[in-house]
Amino acid sequence: MSRGHLPVADRADVRRAMLDLVRADTRAFTTVLTLNALAAAAGLAGPWLLGRMIDDVRAGDGVAAVDRLALLLLLCALAQLFLARWARYAGHRFGERTLARVRERFVDRALALPASVVEHAGTGDLTARGTSDVTIVGNTLRDAGPMLLINLVQALFLAGAVFLLDPLLGALGVLGLTPIWLALRWYLRRARDGYLAEGAATSDVAEILAATAAGARTVEAFRLQERRTAASRDALEKSRRTRFYTLFLRSVFFSAVEVSYVLPVAGVLMIGGALHTSGGMSLGAVVAAALYLHQLSGPLDEILVRVEQLQSSGASFARVEGLARAPRTAGEADGADPDGDRIDVTGVRYSYDGGAEVLRGVDLTVTPGERLAVVGPSGAGKTTLSRLMAGIDAPTVGTVTVAGVPVVNLGPERLRRQVVLVTQEHHVFLGSVRDNLRIAEPAAAEGQLWKALAAVGADAWVRELPEGLDTPLGQGGCRADASQAQQLALARVVLADPHTLILDEATALLDPTTARHTERALAAVLEGRTVIAVAHRLHTAHDADRVAVMEDGRLTELGTHAELVAAGGAYAALWHSWHGDPPEDGKASV
Repeated sequence: MSRGHLPVADRADVRRAMLDLVRADTRAFTTVLTLNALAAAAGLAGPWLLGRMIDDVRAGDGVAAVDRLALLLLLCALAQLFLARWARYAGHRFGERTLARVRERFVDRALALPASVVEHAGTGDLTARGTSDVTIVGNTLRDAGPMLLINLVQALFLAGAVFLLDPLLGALGVLGLTPIWLALRWYLRRARDGYLAEGAATSDVAEILAATAAGARTVEAFRLQERRTAASRDALEKSRRTRFYTLFLRSVFFSAVEVSYVLPVAGVLMIGGALHTSGGMSLGAVVAAALYLHQLSGPLDEILVRVEQLQSSGASFARVEGLARAPRTAGEADGADPDGDRIDVTGVRYSYDGGAEVLRGVDLTVTPGERLAVVGPSGAGKTTLSRLMAGIDAPTVGTVTVAGVPVVNLGPERLRRQVVLVTQEHHVFLGSVRDNLRIAEPAAAEGQLWKALAAVGADAWVRELPEGLDTPLGQGGCRADASQAQQLALARVVLADPHTLILDEATALLDPTTARHTERALAAVLEGRTVIAVAHRLHTAHDADRVAVMEDGRLTELGTHAELVAAGGAYAALWHSWHGDPPEDGKASV
């Protein structure tokens, strides 16, 4: 299945999201701005007091006047230091709280994504956004954001101070900054697209590495090492090119900026010197103006560095916020809510991304409370059919409905209450056994947890753990093997208590005895609910109410176990092969 990328938020969406974050903590943001303004105001006193000292000395004033000015200069410097530290502390606290909101919103949106959207985009893109992109945004909120505010306020105050000293010198200083403005415009026109391309390339690298690592055994079995290595090399080369492009942008931008810093200072000294010679300005005013413009290079340089960082973090924030633009199910808009549990598959055809059809005109009705087994050879379309009935994918042609409502139109929360698909792939989350179970039902009492474990035959080994339900699992704790992880996943299903349960070889990692016990226990627990089992062990089909046989994307047989064995068709051949008995008509097994 070809991979795409999740959407990216546009500039307007990013601006709205940033304003929402500020509004969520307006008081803290206002405090940060106020403290920065006070720190910048205290910093303005230094050059002005130094200019007064020069004029006082030239005027022949005594040492006492200079000492008083020097004391004031020291006090202002200490006040600036205190206020700047306080402002940075407040800014970091604001940044950390805001980052927490960004992370929580990202997780909520990721969990609300339809499974088909995640699978089409690939886990690499989602992982890159949730790790590197969120980290970049966090660093900006914690460090770049507060520093940008501090230096922006300082730069505005310094430029204003030069205008107050002399409007002509102020205008000259601003004119001298024109090359910086031109370089900044050149950079901003190219930076966002460059960083978005870099982020997309990073997602591609993460995706191909994750897919290769997860399918390492398959790669080895089919001798695909060279092909996967070549694909990884191509992805890395693309990533290298995008990173070199953004490096080129930074190199040109900062080189032009560094050269431009000396222009306003030199211009003020030349014009100011001429004005002083003609008696139009005091020497102290010229020195103060030059010092203000020299000081301006510090915060201005910091601002430009942060602006560059903001381009990278802005692109990352656009990728993080892009989840809000990801396709949602129609049910989220129309409030689809089925009144009943009957599943109807009508004239369904399906192909992956325009390829060959995997399902070819399937018609099937599953009544409430029925236990249906779906069997057939590998590649027959069993898993694809289960995905369509679970609402993960939408049929290319035809419909899959629950009580007349298309399954793909159900919102994620409603879908999870209606239909749950359990596959061979299970995950043990970091945390205790109790935490792993309560993911399905946070309010579950301890008795409910033990009942769910007992239903899937997992209570015995959990009781043997050092701390029982409170035993940590995963890295640093007890490591659950594949069959135990599968049982935990099935226990979560029991707690979720869905109307319809689809088992896609969900007990494949269990030994035959445990698998049979688990399936029968689950059937007892889910009595009265619909159970659809994609079966690779035919004892599952034997216990089902009906058996559906899939061959080459078509539903070729449908009936009870006894009826299909008596019919002597494909299912009968599979059944005799499973038991090691040759079919009576001598046909080969499917």
